[in-house]
Amino acid sequence: MITNAGKSASWLIIFSLVISCGRKLVERTTYFPKRNEMIAGAMNKQNVWVFIMAGQSNMAGRGLVEPQDTIAEKRILTIDKNGQLIIAKEPLHFYEPSLAGLDCGYSFGKTMIKYIPDSISVLLIPTAIGGSSISQWLDDALYRNVKLFSNFRSKAEIGKQYGIIKGILWHQGESDANPNDIPHYQQRLSMLFTRFRSTTGNDHLPVLIGELGLFPKDKENRELINKAIKEYSLQDKNTAVIPTSDLKDRGDSLHFNSKGQRTMGRRFAEMYLRKWPAG
Repeated sequence: MITNAGKSASWLIIFSLVISCGRKLVERTTYFPKRNEMIAGAMNKQNVWVFIMAGQSNMAGRGLVEPQDTIAEKRILTIDKNGQLIIAKEPLHFYEPSLAGLDCGYSFGKTMIKYIPDSISVLLIPTAIGGSSISQWLDDALYRNVKLFSNFRSKAEIGKQYGIIKGILWHQGESDANPNDIPHYQQRLSMLFTRFRSTTGNDHLPVLIGELGLFPKDKENRELINKAIKEYSLQDKNTAVIPTSDLKDRGDSLHFNSKGQRTMGRRFAEMYLRKWPAG
C-alpha cells in the first residue's frame, strides 16, 4: 500500500525530472537563431559551391550551439525546411527538432571562405538523419519520418537550382558497427556513393568521409568500420578520409562535443582544399 508520504515523494521525483529536462532543453536551444535571414535577390549559380551533408547523428549534429556558431556570414548559406535559401547559422539540420544541435557544417563553411575567391559562396545542404544505417540509405527507407535517399535526391535538386554541387560530406557508421554489418560496410559504401554521384550528375564527385569517434564504448567495432572506410578510400580516388581519433565526445561515448564538431568541419574543408585545390 502506497502511503501519502510515498505519493508525495513520487510526485516530487517526477517534478524534479520535469524541471531538469526543461533546463536541459533551454540550455540546448539557448543560442538557436530566433529567425531565418532570407537571401535577397538572385545569385549567380557559377559562384555558389554546394556541399551536401549526409549520414547519421554526428553529421546531423548533437553538439551544444554557442554564440560563435550563429554569427551571420553572407557567404555561408543553407536552406530552411521549405527549401528556401537562407544565411547559415547553427543548427543547420532541421529534421529532428528535439535532438538538433551543432554540426560541422558552419565550421566547414567558415574555413572554406578563408581560402576560396571572395566571389564564391558556400551552400550547405543538410540531409543527415540520426541513427540511420547505410542499408536504410540504400533501401530508401522511411526513418524518423524521412525517406533517406529520396530526401537526398530532392535536396540535391535544390542544390542544383542554386549552384554547382562540389562535394558530399559523409559521417555515418555507428549504426553499422556490429558483427553482422561490418563485413558488408565497404561494399555498401561503394554502392551508396555510386548512387549519390549518379543523382548529382557527377561520377567523379568528391566525397569526404569522417572516421567514427574512438570513444570507450564499442571502440573495437568502430575501429573496424574505420578500417573499412580507409580500405574503400584507397580504391576510390575521389574520396578522402577525415581523422577523428583525437576528438572528444560530449559525455555519452557516442557524439562529438562542440569543439569536436568545429574541428571536424575545419578538417573537412582543409582536406577538400588540399585534394581538390581548384574546387
